Amino acid sequence: MNESIPLSPETTIGFLGAGQLARMSAVAAFRLGIRVAAYSGANDGRQPLEQMTPYQFSGSFNDEEALVRFAKKCDVVTLENEFLDGELLARVEVASGTPIYPSPSSFRMLESKWLEKETFRKAGIPVTTYQKIVDPADLDFFAREQGYPFVLKSSKGGYDGYGNRKVDGPKNHHPAFEALGGYRGHELIAEAFIPFEKELAVQVVRNHRGTAVYPCCETIQVDHICKTVIAPAPIDTDIRDRACELAVAAIEAVDGTGIFAFEFFMTSDGHLLLNESAPRPHNSGHYTIEGCVASQFENHIRAVLGLPPGSTAMCRPVAVMENLLGTHDRPACVEGTEQLWSEKHAFLHIYGKETSRIGRKMGHLTLLGDTIFEVRQKAEQLAGGISI
Repeated sequence: MNESIPLSPETTIGFLGAGQLARMSAVAAFRLGIRVAAYSGANDGRQPLEQMTPYQFSGSFNDEEALVRFAKKCDVVTLENEFLDGELLARVEVASGTPIYPSPSSFRMLESKWLEKETFRKAGIPVTTYQKIVDPADLDFFAREQGYPFVLKSSKGGYDGYGNRKVDGPKNHHPAFEALGGYRGHELIAEAFIPFEKELAVQVVRNHRGTAVYPCCETIQVDHICKTVIAPAPIDTDIRDRACELAVAAIEAVDGTGIFAFEFFMTSDGHLLLNESAPRPHNSGHYTIEGCVASQFENHIRAVLGLPPGSTAMCRPVAVMENLLGTHDRPACVEGTEQLWSEKHAFLHIYGKETSRIGRKMGHLTLLGDTIFEVRQKAEQLAGGISI
């Protein structure tokens, strides 16, 4: 990209994926007066972004012709998820003449967990010990080298704990391999189990106009799903700075354009290991909507349009985000928000999903304040009273 894409009512940014990340990005795009187009999976049902734009396309994410038709309707195309094929994206970009960001070349370096680990290891960024698994015998070898427990993961497509199995002993090898599709040819990766002290995340926005880094935050998981994000992370400043340095090195390693999120394990001695990355807006960065001068979503839009990154400075000393997960299997209906409306620095986001499922991400709330203890305690109380 050598110049900015014009901001006009005819300018169209297309999203591959139409869930809540695309929806929140679209809000930032609409503020700039441009159109948004949504490409959703043919069997996904009505998606959050589709409630906001008449420019809707649906089809398989493997349908090259459909993707090319969509891209030709757009001035630039970006991603909401990683459940895509890098080679296919490259062909779509060439055939349509529409730029795609992150670029297909960047995406190809991250599109599977094995490629991701290879990319960052070669760049000198510390990662967990890993091995590609193509046969159950590979698990025996990994166990001899690394011991138990270790984690077996789907190399592509896993999220929120789906596609992962903790392996505690030899008896678990075949069940885990079978459950994750190893016998059906799915690529798997084994990773050493890390007894981490905390999980951290850093969002970085980058394009040819510059790079900006958000504060290092702490993410707290429950049942493999992010429950709470605390910004800035309540750790030593030196460790936060180191996480930000590694995140910048990681986005530079893939020559990334757009917003990227990087998740780290922090061990008890303060050592950092890059666990996973996401070439898109990320759940760990939702606090930035109200918590920072320019949100991750605004900077995502800025980056792919060729505009300079906005300020990532925090607006208040502390921001805490609580995910709001489905509490019932039913049509979505939000209840218990009464206390939240009286909180001056509390912000509620509901994603517009039509059906709630227990554990499904249905929204989030963010609370700003001055001290981590007080803000986190109040945010947990507010979230605990909401049912969906």
